[in-house]
Amino acid sequence: MNKRIKEEKAVVEQMIRLYCQKKEGNSSLCPECQKLLEYANGRLDRCRYGEKKPTCKKCPIHCYRPDMKERIRIIMRWSGPRMILYHPIAAIRHLLREL
Repeated sequence: MNKRIKEEKAVVEQMIRLYCQKKEGNSSLCPECQKLLEYANGRLDRCRYGEKKPTCKKCPIHCYRPDMKERIRIIMRWSGPRMILYHPIAAIRHLLREL
């Protein structure tokens, strides 16, 4: 697995865990969040851009199923602003990639 995809997987996992724990109040990933994490990791494993992958927001190909796309959108919208508090280095790297 290349470095870029590995970093993306880490950020997605951090966002999903943050949402599940802080927003939903779970001590560990609930089955729905675990399913979404596995789905997201599978999509990243098959990403056609590889090392040149843009952030999901800027990606020209929307590879998620509509139901999963809506779920990850909700999670990213909630977790995104909070990432700077809980995972500042990952948040700053992610923001720099979007520029």
